Amino acid sequence: MFNTEKPNLEDLPSSKQLLKSTYLAAAAAGALLITVVLPAEYGIDPTGVGRLIGLKEMGEIKSQLAEEAEQDAVQSSVGGGIYNFLIGTAYAQEVELWTDEISFTLASGEGIEWKITMEDNAIAEFDWFTDGGRINFDLHGDAPGQSISYEKGRGQSAARGEIVAAFSGNHGWFFRNRGSGPVTVSLRLRGAYGELIQTF
Repeated sequence: MFNTEKPNLEDLPSSKQLLKSTYLAAAAAGALLITVVLPAEYGIDPTGVGRLIGLKEMGEIKSQLAEEAEQDAVQSSVGGGIYNFLIGTAYAQEVELWTDEISFTLASGEGIEWKITMEDNAIAEFDWFTDGGRINFDLHGDAPGQSISYEKGRGQSAARGEIVAAFSGNHGWFFRNRGSGPVTVSLRLRGAYGELIQTF
């Protein structure tokens, strides 16, 4: 058995020092909560630091995915799936001239983002459809200090229309496959835009 010496009272921290350390720890934890945790987990960025270091976008994507999963769990897919499949098939059979045509396959749970560069008020036409599977999408735009959501959809297999750019920047889609199997998506574009880029 070992006996240790009893510490001197002078060596122990005072109540005032303990309170000061507690306050400092609480302040540090609060700062981390506001600048890191809230932007990264929920897309809430009261200080603007999360946007600067890229955490706010990650939090927004997490929140969107959670919302998609919740809505997919309660959504009936039979009627809408058949309707969307027929529309997608009809689109695929049309013969039209497009500036860009791409196809990509999304595994179950996989997401991808394609955007086009556009000037303010420019107009681009789009047409996308799947091989019959259902996907979720978010048509949006972003630029430094600006963002906009044009349209969101759940359990869709086709969409067609035009983007009228609300500002100069990147405008396009985030696609997510929430089904159990792979889905191939075909995207066609034409109009007043610059590059077609995969950003995610």
